[in-house]
Amino acid sequence: MVDAIPFPRRGLMLVLSSPSGAGKSTLSRAVLAADENIEMSVSATTRPQRPGEVEGRDYFFKTPEQFDAMVAGDAFLEWAHVFGHRYGTPAAPVDAMLARGHDVLFDIDWQGTQQLRQKQVLADLVSIFILPPSMAELERRLRARGTDSDDVIAGRMARAEAEISHWAEYDYVLINRDVDACLAHIRTILAAERLKRVRQPGLVDFVRGLDTKTG
Repeated sequence: MVDAIPFPRRGLMLVLSSPSGAGKSTLSRAVLAADENIEMSVSATTRPQRPGEVEGRDYFFKTPEQFDAMVAGDAFLEWAHVFGHRYGTPAAPVDAMLARGHDVLFDIDWQGTQQLRQKQVLADLVSIFILPPSMAELERRLRARGTDSDDVIAGRMARAEAEISHWAEYDYVLINRDVDACLAHIRTILAAERLKRVRQPGLVDFVRGLDTKTG
């Protein structure tokens, strides 16, 4: 197949959000496995490093003081408190990947997505919200994991309703009835967004170089 983009382009920021159990993590792994031109954003965190985790691959591990300094220096695209620790997306590595023409995948919630919008990165941002086929199916998937108590599942279901209320804030909304079909839709969105004029700065010089007197 001939490459549809014959010159370097700017990368994009692809956000996948969903309530727990709707398939966001599964779809994120599938997107990364299917496309070598997209990379997962690596978060900074104040939580302790776990056995087997690698600095810079799994997380950037920071002390609370280091994290505070990064917040004060406006070094994060987005950050939040999660289960007693803080997590944030450092801006510098993301900017470097985008400039190289690599896309960056974000597995974040609606609040993180809102922070990205507030950072005025709209030209780079493509957001997708993943919905479950029904609330009953969402609960079935959560119970099928076999890892959570009834109280935890009830909490996740309550949180899911709040998260789903933000669906209209996203560029695209997909219903995850079938993982393969949903993945195909995500890849179609990714392909179309890569072809947008604003992400192909080389088009200006290309057009200027066309010989309009021939043809």
